[in-house]
Amino acid sequence: MKPKLLVVDDDPTLLRFLRDYLQDEGYTVLTATGGAEALRVAYREHPHLVLLDVMMPGMDGWQVTARLRELSDVPIILLTAKNTEADKLRGFRLGVDDYITKPFSFAELKARIQAVLNRARRSPATETPRLRLGELEIDFDRREVRRQQQIIPLTPTEFRLLEVLVRAQGRAVAEEELLREVWGTHRTEDTALIRRYIWLLRKKIEPKPDTPRYILTVRGYGYRLEEGETA
Repeated sequence: MKPKLLVVDDDPTLLRFLRDYLQDEGYTVLTATGGAEALRVAYREHPHLVLLDVMMPGMDGWQVTARLRELSDVPIILLTAKNTEADKLRGFRLGVDDYITKPFSFAELKARIQAVLNRARRSPATETPRLRLGELEIDFDRREVRRQQQIIPLTPTEFRLLEVLVRAQGRAVAEEELLREVWGTHRTEDTALIRRYIWLLRKKIEPKPDTPRYILTVRGYGYRLEEGETA
């Protein structure tokens, strides 16, 4: 079955180029020229990945991302002309999986799409179906994290990052290894990406994110997860 992509951009020329290129690469491609149309197509067609322009009239990419995240964990890659730290953090808080800054090459686009799809397809990387970590319960079959029976909403990338740390069984994991395992080999130079996601993950699962209890920093190297108990 071909992966189904939803490509959203208000530039019809770019949209046509992207559709033709991705179809030639073996994807089924759906398109939308605006936010409202994108939501209708996504709800109806259930794409495997959404490639979404940020700057659109009316409902922009930020609003579309927020609406998609209310009902779905579909992987989202943002296309943006902005490359500031604040814009990236805003996207990560909303739950996007990757960023591509315009202008970009089709080769880079293909690599990013494949990497995100590969992460989404991966089965849980541990033989333990459940793990207790303090007051947290991590369910790898359901891919859920709960605190006192309340689900903590993690994005697929956030859960994958937590999963890699769990698999390490208490050992320190280098930032480069986390990048390779979670984002693939094409992002191994961007260690700031790891720090942003660790910060976002801590905000969701730590009782006090500024003094973390579960995800510990190994200075100058990477991160280590406190060992939990199988449930």
